[in-house]
Amino acid sequence: MGKNVFVGLSGGVDSAVAALLLLQQGYRVTGVFLKNWSGSDYGIEDQCPWEEDLKSARAVADKLEIPFKVYNFEKEYRELVIKDFFSQYSIGNTPNPDVLCNKFIKFDKFLNRAMEDGADYIATGHYAGTMGGALYRAKDTNKDQTYFLHQLTKEQLSRTLFPLACLTKPEVREIARKSQLPNYSRKDSQGICFVGKVNITNFLKTELKEKLGEVIDIDSLKDVGQHNGVWFYTIGQRKGLRVGGLDQPYFVCKKDVENNRLYVTKGRNSPSLYSKTVKLDHFHIISDITLSDSFTATVRYRSKDSRITLSLNGSSALASFLEPQWAVAVGQSLVVYRDDQCIGGGVITDIVE
Repeated sequence: MGKNVFVGLSGGVDSAVAALLLLQQGYRVTGVFLKNWSGSDYGIEDQCPWEEDLKSARAVADKLEIPFKVYNFEKEYRELVIKDFFSQYSIGNTPNPDVLCNKFIKFDKFLNRAMEDGADYIATGHYAGTMGGALYRAKDTNKDQTYFLHQLTKEQLSRTLFPLACLTKPEVREIARKSQLPNYSRKDSQGICFVGKVNITNFLKTELKEKLGEVIDIDSLKDVGQHNGVWFYTIGQRKGLRVGGLDQPYFVCKKDVENNRLYVTKGRNSPSLYSKTVKLDHFHIISDITLSDSFTATVRYRSKDSRITLSLNGSSALASFLEPQWAVAVGQSLVVYRDDQCIGGGVITDIVE
């Protein structure tokens, strides 16, 4: 008899196909919907499609004739993910809640609860690969999600299956269509993990107050406009600055949170938007490394990674890119690779140069 696998059914096509493939491979599959967010605390219930997601996940379980459970981690999600999200924005950082969601909810709370309920493994519809407790890029490089999984441990990965590792998104859609899964044509989810596609500024305004401040041209040091609070902007942002009539658009290049000043620069290729060396904290290593190895890294999802040199000091690190990187922001995750293996990463705490 096959091993027990609890699959996180999100309601989307990826997790549905993951469950199907595991059944075909002889595993005993249980579908689990994670109810982590309803939006009621922040007045955005209408933007949070959890009821539709639950209905879709249950329909998939019925189609596959597998047991179905609902785990509620709303309290944990608010405490471990959303609270940090607002806290980081309030000090001018640009956090990535999806990284924390995977670290604390999907591969900790869900994993542990599943093990308590009799699972041998958990599985998700992430585009990634794992072998021997290591993390690898997926075949579909456009959908690869190792960036969001870089904080996982060997132990977590050794108890996790990623059935979509060797498939592309079109192949997943086709498998779902041929198998007549009820959600084969459902659109992919977007936005914050479990929250959905919300307007980030409006979401932030539920907790962070507006405060008028100056917009300063970093080259001329002239006051060129006003903003409603530096925490509502991120490095590299062009839209929403309300400064027009220029030959080149302004981009946010620096934030002075203490004085509520927003610094901007003209043109996407301005040197003020490029950085080479960053300090990192909470640096996590999945697999053993030697610093003489050849590494690449990226500071955002779906960005091409570039060569770096890396030095470590406990949970802190210093990463230097061989080529300057565009719009690097404090709070972002820098994720490190050795060829196709994701070896870990950390949170950017300072831009050195």
